[in-house]
Amino acid sequence: MNLREEMLALVCLFLCCSPLVQSAEPRPLTIDDIHAVVDVSQPALSPDGSQVAYVVSVHNLEKDAIVSDVWQVPWAGGEPRQLTKPDSISASTPKFSPDGRYLAYLEAAGDEDYSQVFVLNRNGGEVRQVTDVAGGVIEYDWAPDASHLVVSSFVGAAQPNAAGTAPPLVIDRFQFLEDGVGYLAGARRHLSIVDLSTGSTRQLTSGKQDHWLPSWSPDGQHIAYVSKAREDSDRNMDSDVFVILASGEGEPRRISDFDGTDVDPYWMSPPVWSPDGKQLGWLQSGLSKWIYYAPWQLTVADLDTATNRPLARIDRNFFLPKWSADGRFLFALQEDPLSTWLVKINSIDGSVTRLSTGKRFALDFAIAVENDRLVLLDSTDNRPFELFAVEGENLRPLTNHNAWLDEVELAVTRTFSFENDGHELDGFLVLPPDAEPGVPLPAIFRLHGGPVYQFSHEFMVDWQLYATAGFAVVGINPRGSSGKGFEFASAIYADWGNTDVSDILAGVDFLEGQGIIDASRLGVGGWSYGGILTNSMIAADNRFRAAVSGAGVSNIYGAYGLDQYSREYELELGVPWSNRESYDRASYPFLNADRITTPTLYQCAENDLNVPCSGSLQMYQALRSLEVPTQLVIYPDQNHSLQVPSYLRDRMQRNLEWYQRWLLEAPAP
Repeated sequence: MNLREEMLALVCLFLCCSPLVQSAEPRPLTIDDIHAVVDVSQPALSPDGSQVAYVVSVHNLEKDAIVSDVWQVPWAGGEPRQLTKPDSISASTPKFSPDGRYLAYLEAAGDEDYSQVFVLNRNGGEVRQVTDVAGGVIEYDWAPDASHLVVSSFVGAAQPNAAGTAPPLVIDRFQFLEDGVGYLAGARRHLSIVDLSTGSTRQLTSGKQDHWLPSWSPDGQHIAYVSKAREDSDRNMDSDVFVILASGEGEPRRISDFDGTDVDPYWMSPPVWSPDGKQLGWLQSGLSKWIYYAPWQLTVADLDTATNRPLARIDRNFFLPKWSADGRFLFALQEDPLSTWLVKINSIDGSVTRLSTGKRFALDFAIAVENDRLVLLDSTDNRPFELFAVEGENLRPLTNHNAWLDEVELAVTRTFSFENDGHELDGFLVLPPDAEPGVPLPAIFRLHGGPVYQFSHEFMVDWQLYATAGFAVVGINPRGSSGKGFEFASAIYADWGNTDVSDILAGVDFLEGQGIIDASRLGVGGWSYGGILTNSMIAADNRFRAAVSGAGVSNIYGAYGLDQYSREYELELGVPWSNRESYDRASYPFLNADRITTPTLYQCAENDLNVPCSGSLQMYQALRSLEVPTQLVIYPDQNHSLQVPSYLRDRMQRNLEWYQRWLLEAPAP
């Protein structure tokens, strides 16, 4: 049975059988349901494994903001309850104290825009703010005796004068921009020790390096963290694992010995201590030149012998390693094609055992330090992320914050595979709930960001809305995606918009040949690298009748120095004044804008320093000059990820209307 026959059979089964098994007629998904999706994240287990703290984020339409609170649910099962109830601020990053008496979390203090650590006494009493760090706390960890915290924060920023006037920005760094932070003018991330009884703060690190992801040793004597050893750290990806005495005495000791990335600080995966404090584990990537293409692999250090060893090197990404209570195993998430699972890794021989399987996407997990109880944050095609207790090979649901989806008729999701240039490629196909068997559908090809990322078995509300509106939605993982190892990911190194464009177009041909999609009504779109690749698609091929390019850039000459990636450009492409060929190749859509005929909607976030609006502005101006139908939408005061509910709905509405206008309403050529 070929893909077309499988899809026809599936659609017939869905259409014919669904009413028989549903007690009430399901309603269609609506665009306002974008506000109803509850985001569950950041699980934490109490030391004895009895309670799970986690974060619930919802759209507060009255405030037009995403508001997050800390919730708690028993591991054995029961009714979840909300622990924090802020009026205008959001809570995140819950962590139980090692003795189990307290639950800490980050929350904006008063009218401040930045977060401090608050502590809830689990035996009763008022919530107490325990830090008052200038500029706020970025990360934190408990001391084993729960008497202190180690926190990371920005130190050294110039302060306003007596009249409240902001000081001039004086910049002397190579990397001087960071999305969500702004200009990097003087301040550095440093570690400090906070005494919970007195509130006093003692700075632990200093100098012109940043220090991230602190982790306190089990004996309370040391703190592991991530920094860089080279002087001009902005020019390389050579992050390293260090250990320093919590007292601040002596010099930090460098633990990692690899001349490349040992724990990229933005992976949010701190070094992890074995229970006896004799070993450290962390994620290691590749040489600086490979930037994000090399998979994240496990490394373990024996601190007594000062030896490091690779563990379970299987050419796949691992995420968030954590030790078992007896130190014999490491638990982690492992990425494979289309899915990510929870695994257990033997700390001696590196053998890997899956603890979750199937068509699922695991995003985070927590472990109880006393007994290895596990909680998994997991999603599927038809369900947003929820929490599950891991019991052997079974996942027992702990939360169901998106139960409202039981009343909604969702689209049918399938996977498919095809070949291009000798490579097997995978993708997702999402069909409208009322799709008629044998009728080719107008199709929207969604392109993922990264570029080293992959579409997985994850609930995608935008895909569901496109399908409900009558489109087939296609998400292909071309070369350059993660999930299939280093060679597959690095196929687009310094050659964006070439191999991956070829793979997407091969997918178009395959689905057209299967009779699934109408090749005269094709749309394409994405955000971030998805927007960059969209520009390459419409410059390379004119078969697309509609495009939506969000937070993209196509003139890399114009991106250098305007976004946060000058280091990455130099590592991968060289410098623009000496490597014109590579910059011309990366800037192909802008330099060849006269090849574009596709009506294109451009979108960007006003304060985005990741992929600034300049990229969308330039492509919009080029198409406007060429009299190709186009429109530009700028979302005020937003960074790379939109955080205003009304803007999220607006973007979805505009995308739908753009595709409907050019794929459904306009006559086929």
